[in-house]
Amino acid sequence: MKEKNIIKIKRYESPCGILMLGSFGDKLCLCDWQVEKHREHVDKRLKRLLRAEFEEGMSDVIGEAARQLDEFFAGKRKEFTVPLLFVGTEFQKIVWNELLKIPFGQTISYGEMAQRIGMSKAVRAVANANGANSMSIFAPCHRIIGSDRSLTGYAGGLPAKKYLLELEANNE
Repeated sequence: MKEKNIIKIKRYESPCGILMLGSFGDKLCLCDWQVEKHREHVDKRLKRLLRAEFEEGMSDVIGEAARQLDEFFAGKRKEFTVPLLFVGTEFQKIVWNELLKIPFGQTISYGEMAQRIGMSKAVRAVANANGANSMSIFAPCHRIIGSDRSLTGYAGGLPAKKYLLELEANNE
């Protein structure tokens, strides 16, 4: 029987909630909120697509991700350099890679995001892909807001989204 791949996972306590960090090989494949209602769905997707099981533990990538998150929350980091592994459909990967282009401290709407990827009619699909993002903070889906500038759904909860946007606004 073929051996299963391993996704190393470790809890990270941020000032606005507990995150689960995960690494696969030498890349970060997970930074997701513990309270997240999609957690089980995200976990199943990662395990299925990577043909892997979770194992509690530390890796160099998780250590580096935690260090960079510490700096981010301390207001000392605006960009991340941890290598990321996006695990999802091609469309989801397009959306998640577009998230990486939104500058620190700025926000755009789901509609603007759809336009940026050349699919202006795909607002709902863009919103769904954002909701499936398993790389919170590193792929900054908290920077996506409603077209009326309101804070809309966020995996970590709206208080966490508000916290992250205020942290960035205060450290621009």
